[in-house]
Amino acid sequence: METAGLKRVVRAEDVAHMGITEVLRHMPRVFGAYRRLVRAIRRERPDVAILIDFPDVNFRLAKHCKRLGIPVVWFVSPQLWAWKRRRLRWVQQRVEKMLVIFPFEEAFYRARGVDAEFVGHPLAALPLPETSREAYAAEYGLDPAKQWIALLPGSRYSEVSNNLWGMTDAASEIGDGYEFIVPVAPTITERQLKAIQYDTGDLYLGKDNPSGVTFVRDARAALYHSRAAIVASGTATVQALTIGNPFVVVYRVSRLTFALAKRLVRYPAEIAAQPDADGNLPIAMPNLVAGRRIVPEFLNERFTAANLAAALRPLLEDSPERARMVADLAETRAKLFPPDETGIGAGATRSPIERVADAVEALLKSTPAPTP
Repeated sequence: METAGLKRVVRAEDVAHMGITEVLRHMPRVFGAYRRLVRAIRRERPDVAILIDFPDVNFRLAKHCKRLGIPVVWFVSPQLWAWKRRRLRWVQQRVEKMLVIFPFEEAFYRARGVDAEFVGHPLAALPLPETSREAYAAEYGLDPAKQWIALLPGSRYSEVSNNLWGMTDAASEIGDGYEFIVPVAPTITERQLKAIQYDTGDLYLGKDNPSGVTFVRDARAALYHSRAAIVASGTATVQALTIGNPFVVVYRVSRLTFALAKRLVRYPAEIAAQPDADGNLPIAMPNLVAGRRIVPEFLNERFTAANLAAALRPLLEDSPERARMVADLAETRAKLFPPDETGIGAGATRSPIERVADAVEALLKSTPAPTP
């Protein structure tokens, strides 16, 4: 955005910290940056505020904008439909237009008096990777004669720590006839990556026929060229959905966090979601968009190497299970576009981002400029 000519008041990367002690240590800088941003809003009096995701900060900014008479457009809804639904009143009070990326979110908000529009999911609008399998194999030293399995453990270091080791155990269970690709998110630093690579290497010390694990930086290409994947719950499951190759979903947190989540997460009528035999509601976004379980989920105690290997093996073959999942993924991907769109390409008129721009321009035309 800065390259496009926008004035950046606060650098998000300077105030992004994870963990309790890290946040406390940087609290003066974080609050200083926030106050600087609020002062800039008061001074500049923009014609519209476009807030993107990031609810812990953006709900506060929306309150300031409301007081100043600045209309608020919110793009990428906070997951109020899953938990913290009491915050819905803040949306009702402070947000003029909610632009959502999942189809059930539009119905959820409209039923509760919020002007919401489903613009489609930006990831679904991306073209498939153009890099050939041969070029990708040469770039990362992969064996093109073998099938590849992608392992996506998450975008935060804590998620990688919780999820990757179970994934590599499953890789070992599946056997050495495959190569395993681990895309590393941009949020993982080079120092953290080296620690992850060292620990992963330690997992295979003393084992016969260790499975090859290759770390890469491009998740979409890894998913595209892999026969199947193991994906940690989160945005990566939407990436995997839009690519269309079969995958299974995993996630691991502490027992206390898992128990609290089971008590707190409740879906509204707009989401068709049935609990499994253990009473767990689905958490993978492809399952929520589909309205049924189209990809297996292995959470906490069910996240074992044996379970993952058993679920993946039929997806690696030309089996009925694989064909059914490929068809289900294609059907669900189509739901990530508004009803009058078929996707990017023939038949498409506006991309999700263009629809956001259209909504902002329409709001500007219908709203008087704020009083200085």
